[in-house]
Order: sequence, then C-alpha cells, then structure tokens
Amino acid sequence: MNSTPVVSFVGYSGSGKTTFLEKLIPRLKARNVRVGIIKHHGHNVAIACPGKAAVFLKAEGDMDLEVLAGLMGEMDIILTEGYKRGSRPKIEINRSACGTGLVSDPRELIAVVSDTGWEAGVPVFGLEDADPVADFLMDRFGLG
Repeated sequence: MNSTPVVSFVGYSGSGKTTFLEKLIPRLKARNVRVGIIKHHGHNVAIACPGKAAVFLKAEGDMDLEVLAGLMGEMDIILTEGYKRGSRPKIEINRSACGTGLVSDPRELIAVVSDTGWEAGVPVFGLEDADPVADFLMDRFGLG
C-alpha cells in the first residue's frame, strides 16, 4: 500500500470539484507540497500539454486507486476527483444548486466545502476557501 496520503474530492456532477481543485492545487504548491492528481472519469479522455504526455492503459473495469497512487512517484499528497465509493478520506464539494444532500456517508468525510452550512461533524469551508483547505490538509497530514 502506498503511504502517501490520498484524499478524494467528491460531490454531485456540476458541484465545482474541478473548479475547487484548480484553486487548491496552486495553494499547496506555493507551500512546497508535491501534489499528485488522479481524476476518476467515466468517459474516454485524452490529456496533452507542452512537455508532458499521458499514458493510458486498457483495464478491465476501474483500475484500483492503490495501484494508480503507486504509479504517481514521489508525492507528498495525492488528490483525487471522484472515487466517492473508495475507502480513502473524502472532502465533499457541495453546492446547494446541485443536490439536496451529501453524496457521501458523513463517517467517511474529513471536511465539507459548501455554499451552505452542514452539520456533518467535520470542518466546513466555503467554496472560495482554498487557502484554509490547504492549511487543513497540511495540518491533517503533516505536510511541509
């Protein structure tokens, strides 16, 4: 098992998971945290950018998150988008316009990011709170 912390960002479609991660990742990198990203996606996807290439492997069903995390190399933390059925700690992104409740079992959550207040027994952050969430992750997993 990979000892690098893996945190899954989960929520309803359209809740802002990608948008929030796009804010959070630079905040973690500014704190010198090596961040790996795994996106769980149900469609055929191609990824390309200057100087980098993605390798896609054919797999029967979903590839195990532990296997993927092990392929990431030396990271301080791995953030996933999706994997709501996985066993890793979860931060739920919840936008009131996208659903009436949480998609996660509250016992699996370590935090909620939302435009409404939740009583989930975990810290609740606003949708613009990328810096406080970065601080939370740094403290929670002893990063930096």
